[in-house]
Amino acid sequence: MKAVGIRELKGNLSRYLRKVQAGEGIVVTDRAKEIAVILPYKLEGEEDKVISLIQQGLAIWSGGRPKGLSSRIRSKGKPVSDAVLEDRT
Repeated sequence: MKAVGIRELKGNLSRYLRKVQAGEGIVVTDRAKEIAVILPYKLEGEEDKVISLIQQGLAIWSGGRPKGLSSRIRSKGKPVSDAVLEDRT
């Protein structure tokens, strides 16, 4: 991936976005420190996106499926956020 500074990116944004659209990734730097990555957007399944990020070294997966995320805690009455706001006044 090509690295580009913020000033260069701002000055030539259209040119760099065309490169991204063509499939090239860009690393954005600030004073030679990597701060962001611009990657082409592809319509893929969520799993494909995650696998792609792992393969590129942009994400780490320790294996397994997160536990406890499928069930949601349900409560009766008003939302907790409303109770917190009432308590603050």
